[in-house]
Amino acid sequence: MASFFQEFKNFAIKGNMIDMAVGIVIGTAFNNVISTIVKKIVMPPLSMLTDGVNLANKKYILRPASETSEEIAIGYGEFMEVLIDFFIIAFTIFMVIKFINRFKKKAEDPQDKTVETPKDIQLLSNIEKLMEEQNTLLKHKGN
Repeated sequence: MASFFQEFKNFAIKGNMIDMAVGIVIGTAFNNVISTIVKKIVMPPLSMLTDGVNLANKKYILRPASETSEEIAIGYGEFMEVLIDFFIIAFTIFMVIKFINRFKKKAEDPQDKTVETPKDIQLLSNIEKLMEEQNTLLKHKGN
């Protein structure tokens, strides 16, 4: 049990937990923005194109409401709105990650001078060059 708490302490101290918390808060806010965009901007014109059909109200009624029971229905229209939300969020996250990866590749390329190369990548690149030179020298001495 002590190792579990030590592992959690290391996890929290390294900042991973804080990074995750910030990501979750931003993701939640982003989800609210996208949901509002879909419900207030995307769906009204779509409703207009379909002669005023409100997609959120579309449902398949399994049992109609009666005096003794409530209506039981499958709300497929709301599900379709949630799918639209999901695809917009997934596409946006894909584009952001693609954008970040492009800069990451530039930063990791020691030959690219437009972006400052991190010191660890630069040192590894220098070590690689020195090892190649050393191997070349050793091959020439062996002949």
